[in-house]
Amino acid sequence: MMMSGFFRLGVWQNFFRAWKGGYSGNLEGEGFTLGGVYVIGAERQGVLLEHREKEFGDKVSLPSVLEAAEKIKPQAS
Repeated sequence: MMMSGFFRLGVWQNFFRAWKGGYSGNLEGEGFTLGGVYVIGAERQGVLLEHREKEFGDKVSLPSVLEAAEKIKPQAS
């Protein structure tokens, strides 16, 4: 995203939402890497949920994560 991410409205909305919420986490680092969330099932279940950030501060839906986690089948002993 580099500089183009800096000029996106959604990035600024996410920044102000975090700032108003009192976010004071680690702001060190290169700052250009977008994150993601994966829920991976046991054995051959594979990826049950994949969420890649489209812009900085893009959040995954918590109900989606919980729904995917409930689909994980326990491994056979």
